[in-house]
Parts: sequence; C-alpha cells; structure tokens
Amino acid sequence: MILESIAGAFDAVFHIKNLGLMTLGVAAGLITGAIPGFTITMAVVLTLPFTFGMSAVEGISTMIGVFVGGLSGGLMAGVLTGIPGTPSSVATTFDGYPMTRAGKPGLALGLGVWSSFFGGLISAVFLMLLAPSLAKIGLEFGPWDYFSLVLFALTITASLAGENIIKGVLAGAVGLLITAIGEDEISGVARFTFGFEPLEQGFDFLPVLVGLFAFSQLLSDLRDTDRARKPMVLSTTKIAIEHVQAIREIFRHYKTLIRSSLIGIFVGILPGAGGTIANILAYDQTKKASDTPEKFGTGTPEGIIAPESSNNAVEGGALITMMALGIPGDIVTAVMLGALLIHNIAPSPTFIITEPVLAYSIMVAFALSLFIMLGLQAICLRIFVTVTRVPMYRLAIVILAYCAIGIFTLNNIVFDLWVLLIFGLLGYAMRRYGFPLAPMILGVVLGDNAEINLIRALATDDNLMIFFMRPWSLFFLMIATASVIFPWFQKYRGKKKWTLLFSPILAIVLSIPMFMMGGQVRPVIAVALVAIGLYIIYKRHRGGWELKPVGADEHQLRES
Repeated sequence: MILESIAGAFDAVFHIKNLGLMTLGVAAGLITGAIPGFTITMAVVLTLPFTFGMSAVEGISTMIGVFVGGLSGGLMAGVLTGIPGTPSSVATTFDGYPMTRAGKPGLALGLGVWSSFFGGLISAVFLMLLAPSLAKIGLEFGPWDYFSLVLFALTITASLAGENIIKGVLAGAVGLLITAIGEDEISGVARFTFGFEPLEQGFDFLPVLVGLFAFSQLLSDLRDTDRARKPMVLSTTKIAIEHVQAIREIFRHYKTLIRSSLIGIFVGILPGAGGTIANILAYDQTKKASDTPEKFGTGTPEGIIAPESSNNAVEGGALITMMALGIPGDIVTAVMLGALLIHNIAPSPTFIITEPVLAYSIMVAFALSLFIMLGLQAICLRIFVTVTRVPMYRLAIVILAYCAIGIFTLNNIVFDLWVLLIFGLLGYAMRRYGFPLAPMILGVVLGDNAEINLIRALATDDNLMIFFMRPWSLFFLMIATASVIFPWFQKYRGKKKWTLLFSPILAIVLSIPMFMMGGQVRPVIAVALVAIGLYIIYKRHRGGWELKPVGADEHQLRES
C-alpha cells in the first residue's frame, strides 16, 4: 500500500505540467525572496489565487516551490548588499556580506546555496520518517486534545513577541474573534453581523491573509517616499557562484550543518516559530560551539552554513505538523493549509491514511524543489541584479494590482476588496505599533478548528476537568503555560534565581502526562525527564545557585 502510494506520488509530481509549475514557483520564490521587503509569505500568498484552477498536487507543489526558492533567494540580497531579502536571512548577512566585501562573493553565495540544499534535504528525510509516526500518535487525540493543541499553537506564537507578549495575545484573540463573525458552522446562527448582510458569510481566508501581510507590507515599504523612489543598485561586476569550493567548506564543517539542520527541524515543528527564529538560533549556537568565536562577523564560512541550513530545514518540520496534526508550523504552511481546504481536503492525523498519494506527493515535491533550486540559482541571480534597478514604488503598484485582481476573481464579490483594504490598513497599524501579525493569522486559520472541537468536547461531557485528565490535553496545556512564561524567563535569565528552576521543573512536570499515557516507551521517557530535572537541580545546588549573566552577543542576536 505504501509503495503504491509513493509510486502514485512520483507519477503525479513528475508529470510534465507539475514540473513546469514547480520550476516557475521556485524561480518566482528566488526572485521575490531576494528583494528586500517582499517576504516569502507575501510570495506564497500571491501564488494562492493561481492554484484555484489546479489540482491539489499541482497547487501545493507550486507553493512549496515558491517557499523553497524564497528561502534560498533571501540570501542573495543579504550576501551581496548586506540587506536581508527575507527575515529568515537576517543572520546570514552577519558573515555573508563581510565575505563579499573581502572579495569572495562567489564563495559566500555558494556556501549559502549548498547549505540551503543540504539543510532542506536533511529536513526532507525527517519529514518522510516522522510525519507518518506523528500521525499515528495523532489518532489518539480527542476534541479535548485538539482544542488544547490549538491553544498551545496560539500561545507559543504569542510568546515569540518577546517582551510584547500582551500584544501577541491580543493579536491572537482578534484573529479568533474574526473567525466568530458570520454564521455558526454548527447551529447556523448569525453572529456579530449587526444586520449587515455581507458579514453573514464571514470573512474569507484569502482577503484577510493578503491584506494583513501583502498589503500592509507594501504600505510600510512605501511610507518612506525617498526610499520608495530609489532602486537598490548593485555592482555591475559579474558574479559567479563557486560550487566546488563551497561544497568542500561545507563538508569540512559537517557538524555545523547537521546541528543547524536539526535546530531548523525542531523550530519548524513548533507552531508559528518559523525560519527567522531558526536562522538566528542556529547562528547563535554555532558561535557558542566554535573554537574561534571571534571570527564570527568577519566572513567565516560557519557563519553562513549555520543560518542557511537551519532556515531551509524549517519547512520540513513545519510540514510534519501540518500533515500529521493539521496544525500549521508557520505562516507559509498556514497558507498551504488554506489551499488544501479550498480543495475540500483537511489535514489531520488521518490525512496520510485517507490521502496517501497527496501526502507523499508533498514530501516528494519538497525534495524535488531543492534540486530545481540548485539549477535555477545562477539564472535567477542575473534576473535579481536587473530587478533591483527598478524603483520600489513601481514594483509595489504591480503587486498591489495583482492582489486586488486575484482577490476579486476568487468569488467575484466586491466586498472582498473592502476586506482586503480594511485588513491591509489594520495590518499596517499593527506593524506600526508593534503588534505581531503571526498570532492573528494563526487565530484566523485555527479559530474554526478550536471552536468546533471545544463544542464537540462540551457536547460529549460538560466537565471541564476532562481537559486536565486526558494526558495529551494536559501535556499541551502545560507547554502552553510554559510558552507564556518563557519571555519572562528570557528577560530575567541570569538576573533572578527562579530562572534556574524553570527548565528542571518543566521537565519534571511534563513527566506527569507521560506517566498517564501508559504503554512501554512513554513511562521510560517520563522517568528520563524526572532524572534530567533532578540532575539539573542537584548540579545547580552544588554550584550554590550561582547566576550566570547572559552574554552581550546573545542580547544582540535577539534584538536582530
């Protein structure tokens, strides 16, 4: 059965039409990701209307191509201009640009390209191995567990706002409120419509998403009129990617590649974390593990390998949670989830069983996109140099026009254009005043799922204690609580003694639901968690509960 599904997936993905669409997607991602201000999320969102007339395999394959290309394209601007093309390439500029200024732009690009490829390939292997296993675990979930999982997804995204956690929580709450507008899916009762008929159908996912991300980003870019009129001119010097030397350097630092890729996969699995976190975290950990940390920031190869391998490994981790649990790992997979819903396909723990060909097609398309990306890098590098000579306001006008046309053709409803405008202005205001957009988008994506499962849970049994009595529900509620506390832990680490107990107590507490699950493996994991927690407490007691201040470099990385 599995072999038949994999064979069907290869047949669907390697169809000539699908290959052409994936190639266009990767090329579009490379160019869009390379232009500062035009994020990967914006590129994937703008691709979504094109997928309406495609099959599910073609649509998802195209968006995966755009995403893989965008992650790799972001390094072009970062390496050649010092301005990261995407937020997930911030740390790449720390050593990529100094290497270019030292006269080695070809090597810097080669390190970035091949690190992206190998990091993505490692992530693809984990996707194929972990997604089916995680889906089997997901079959144990009831509505109580799903609701707690969605709650965890929202809290961890809000916690990424750092010191602005209140703003993150408010943004997530507004996203949930948006999903409550319109007719209730179970009872059919109209809510929050105030007698305005267009609101009875609720807000369509795509206009809200395009408005919050694409439209608001364009408004932010055009706010500075002087910058909007100036092209981002690059040197006319021809640049060639040095493939052979780059591969040699990567193999010399294979430990950095593997460690950073695993960091990327882990961060990708966490709902809402994304490539930006993985990019900076991998750079930070590589610098700490290096024998020559003083070389970081001057053009060391490890400073390029680490962030680029991690941010490309993120997508494999994000796809794992989307396919196995129906929870998007980042904003891009949230868009892909929306695309699947348009085709009446809802990812869940049964997704790989009920839609095996599509599930394995996603895995195959992700791996294939990495090879297409390698082949298109040199061509798209030349196009990027040309595009950067176009003033920002001209590119913005073209993209804004396409946004409006794509939104209108979705349902042929003028009200959707007003939704685009309203949420574009709302997104712009949120950016200006420091409100993160990710929690709001996840609130919109997951709101219906949370509401339906909450209603199902209460309809089955109105005893709220069941949320704490079921092992998986308790597990997700515990880590949701930890994710809310985490920003304060980061803020006071090295200053307050209670931060020394955060990690060991979390490990011990998480052992409780593991014990409750029973079986053979999970109690062993629970015992291991207790042992780790007690060992850390013992070690810190022996050290006199000494506070070690967080280094200045780590603070600088966080602010970046």
